[in-house]
Amino acid sequence: MGLIECRELCKSFGEKVALDHVSLDIPEGKIFGLLGPNGSGKTTSIRIINRITIPNSGEVLFNGRPITQRDVERIGYMPEERGLYRKMEVGEQAMYLAQLKGMSTRDAQKELKEWFIRFGIQDWWKKKVEELSKGMAQKLQFITTVVHRPSLLILDEPFSGFDPVNADVIRKEILRLRDEGATIILSTHNMESVEELCDNIALINNSKLVITGGVEEIRKQYGNNNVELVYTDEDGRHTEVLSVRTNTNETLRGIIDRGVTVNSFKELMPRMNDIFIKLVKESEE
Repeated sequence: MGLIECRELCKSFGEKVALDHVSLDIPEGKIFGLLGPNGSGKTTSIRIINRITIPNSGEVLFNGRPITQRDVERIGYMPEERGLYRKMEVGEQAMYLAQLKGMSTRDAQKELKEWFIRFGIQDWWKKKVEELSKGMAQKLQFITTVVHRPSLLILDEPFSGFDPVNADVIRKEILRLRDEGATIILSTHNMESVEELCDNIALINNSKLVITGGVEEIRKQYGNNNVELVYTDEDGRHTEVLSVRTNTNETLRGIIDRGVTVNSFKELMPRMNDIFIKLVKESEE
């Protein structure tokens, strides 16, 4: 049983079907990738989990029981459409949002100070939000999402607006939060991030669940059964890609019989980006 279970969620807006009997099982203490093209139903799923939107049918369970508003207070949600008050000072804004999540003034100041130091932004406290670059504002938004130590984090395109260095900082923080016990739903189009971060994924397209499961299991399922062999012979270093379907053992034995030195032998796994494109196209046919 996962921390969050979505059972047969259906949601329509007029004649537009946003979700069509979508079920998700989000394990506790893992990073769960929620994937899909724009307009697929990802954001509607997130809003239903947050109780921002009510489904037409189906239910969301939190720790095995129907989710309540009190449970939502334990969620940290960073939507793709960032929302900061531009005329407020950074520190004032951070304190306000932390206290909205139930933190005392003392606890909020302590936690925010630690986060500001960790992100190297301790000099920003008195700046106006409107003075921040997009990337700087993203850092502030991330901090205000996690400062109350939520048990569930929902991050919608968290790397948008970051340069590679700061994107790496956020990736490391996401992994650290998971290792400290947080459950994280990561909605992103960045398949490289999915491979680096996610333990499990679900792909939604045209309001329907296309596939769900462990990232490595899915990559193996959609692999082409090829392996890479790197070996050295008298002419120098060589690499060959062999197909498991074509008598790899026999081919490998023939190469070794030539007196070569095998340096490495590994299975070639498909990239999540290729799997994503393949499954989306298949679901639209």
